[in-house]
Amino acid sequence: MSSNANKPVVLAIAGIDPSGGAGIIADIRTIQAFSCIPAAAITSITFQNSQEYFGALHQTAASVRAQIEAIVGEHEIAAVKIGMLPTADVVREVVRSLHDFNLPPPVIDPVIESTSGGKLMQDDAFEVLVTELLPRARLVTPNIPEAEKLAGVNIGDEEQMRQAAARIRELGVRSVLVKGGHLKMQRSEVRDQRSVTIDILDDDGIVTLFEGERISGELRGSGCILSSAIASGIAKGLALSDSISEARAFVTNAFRGQM
Repeated sequence: MSSNANKPVVLAIAGIDPSGGAGIIADIRTIQAFSCIPAAAITSITFQNSQEYFGALHQTAASVRAQIEAIVGEHEIAAVKIGMLPTADVVREVVRSLHDFNLPPPVIDPVIESTSGGKLMQDDAFEVLVTELLPRARLVTPNIPEAEKLAGVNIGDEEQMRQAAARIRELGVRSVLVKGGHLKMQRSEVRDQRSVTIDILDDDGIVTLFEGERISGELRGSGCILSSAIASGIAKGLALSDSISEARAFVTNAFRGQM
């Protein structure tokens, strides 16, 4: 117990992937790797592995609230990461819980579909996410398909990523990190003959470009890992840009099998 006395607690609100590649299990591993204490509220039990999505048993709004209430009754929460929110009722309850328990503005990974093929968010839940939850966020971290859906535009290059981030901020979001890993190779992605991946942060109108080496292949759960890592950095008192830099480096190491 004494070794954990000064460690910040990070609350992850998300679904569980029984194969461990994404969701709450990936969140917990990441939060622990950043020397924070993980706490978790499960929104859905999914049935999937790295190859296929079979279905899910979504939790009720009352179940999600009861989990959060039990956690905040014992711990002071330093940061919140939010992932899978399957139903409109669950989204609304998360919004109420953020307010009722005075939780920190969350880092939101707006997951819509599983990489193994399943739809993780109902259409009416997405609407509530946009109108009620995103304006409460410290940061939202969409990949290219998610950013296209949120912004209502097609994204094919760096400039369009910037435009999408600005449009998402118009929804009332304080900060947006548009992740460029899903972009096809564009001329703007070549730096000194190197293939790079780019992410765009629009933090209250201040735009920062993050670049990193593009590594071949795909890391399942990378969005979960990145958002949990950012939340952990925030919990430890890092500035948002520094939290993102450390989180991106962590994901790169995970790609290389060092997680």
